[in-house]
Amino acid sequence: MEEYNVVVIGGGPGGYVAAVRASQLGMKTALVEREALGGTCLNWGCVPTKSLLRNAEVIHLLGKGRAFGFAFDHLTVDYAAAHKRSRSVVMRQTRRVEALMKKHGITVYKGAARFADAHSLIVEPDGTRLQAGHIIIATGAKSRSLPGAAYDGEKIISFRQALELTQVPLSALIVGAGPIGMEFATVWNRYGANVTVVEMMDRALPLEDEEISIEAEKQFKKEGITIKTGALVDAVNPAAKGVDVIVSTGDGRETLTVDTVLVAIGFEANTDALELDKAGVTTEHGVIVADDTMRTSAGHIYAIGDVNGKMGLAHVASAQAMIAAETMAGRPTAAIRYTDIPRCTYAYPEVASVGLTEQQAKEQGHDVIVARSPFLANGKALAMDDNSGFAKVVAEAQSKKILGMHLVGGHVTELVAGATGMIESGGDAARLGATVHPHPTLSEALMEAAHALCGHAIHI
Repeated sequence: MEEYNVVVIGGGPGGYVAAVRASQLGMKTALVEREALGGTCLNWGCVPTKSLLRNAEVIHLLGKGRAFGFAFDHLTVDYAAAHKRSRSVVMRQTRRVEALMKKHGITVYKGAARFADAHSLIVEPDGTRLQAGHIIIATGAKSRSLPGAAYDGEKIISFRQALELTQVPLSALIVGAGPIGMEFATVWNRYGANVTVVEMMDRALPLEDEEISIEAEKQFKKEGITIKTGALVDAVNPAAKGVDVIVSTGDGRETLTVDTVLVAIGFEANTDALELDKAGVTTEHGVIVADDTMRTSAGHIYAIGDVNGKMGLAHVASAQAMIAAETMAGRPTAAIRYTDIPRCTYAYPEVASVGLTEQQAKEQGHDVIVARSPFLANGKALAMDDNSGFAKVVAEAQSKKILGMHLVGGHVTELVAGATGMIESGGDAARLGATVHPHPTLSEALMEAAHALCGHAIHI
């Protein structure tokens, strides 16, 4: 039996970060990964989708030749080549994680871990037994399927199976207009697919600020994506050719026939194979219960990332990993304020947000004031020929303390980190407005929104 100070189960953005930090803090560390280092995010999620979105963006720009002063005949696009590029990006990043494990002296076991008891793990298929003073569970989550419509990998697929496609379907129905659904809608639409998105809520990206969602949905539709909101999928019936999907809306029921159905309705934690009962780890509603330090009901066992259900984002998993490792080392940590975590959608248009939406701020009893700065007034956006959307700041009416920042437009995911820092530090709109932003940049829209909120907008 191999003994360690720490064993991490899962090598995703939570697991491998936890392993590195634990090793840095002087703990003998091992990591168990059943598939590939980097986890879902690096191998079948965040990284490959952004690679495909970049390819789709290039195709979009090539279609704007008149605006940029060029022309050509017979443009052809090859999605298989785009897919190959996405996998090469993944391989490069996976090798970097492997190098990190070697650099920090972390032993990596290939296999699936399950608890033998509170301090012991068995790694299948070879039966290797590991013992540890501390164990970190970072097993992530898998796609939730539609009831009565199991994934078949061909006609009804998950986002992971969608990333294995080397050809874009001619027609597709995407269930769920959240970030994953709209990102695939963007890619497939720009590669020529006829895309319909079905969302049960009243707007696309329903968790975003309402104004942001409305603007994003308008732009999605302008791009040629059909969006049906307030809609339910009643049945998914694979047919001889394609799939028949019965959809109910306020206008009644209709049957849509498409080549492929992509289900993007959320996740469920990967806990089934862990045998958590042998370790005394409590779960609720399918996720592992963890406190602010990521400790579970078994005090020496921690749960980080999607498996604890706090907030399913890769950068949250990494932040939780740091907290868990620091706690194990006896160092003080600060609880994560999940409302202050930046959230990004990399579709077109992009959406980025941090803090409270206008509605949330009002519901929490704040006296709210908001201001907006359209990218139409932004020199860099005009130069890029990509000036739709706006920046919106939500603040306390009297103090002008910033409660939230919400953006929709081209490349806005690159802008939200600064606003996150401002909210984390308790900054107000006057401070943001007085922060000199470089010109010309898209980031000036945030400064302009702050000026507007303070009553002295310069450019709008």
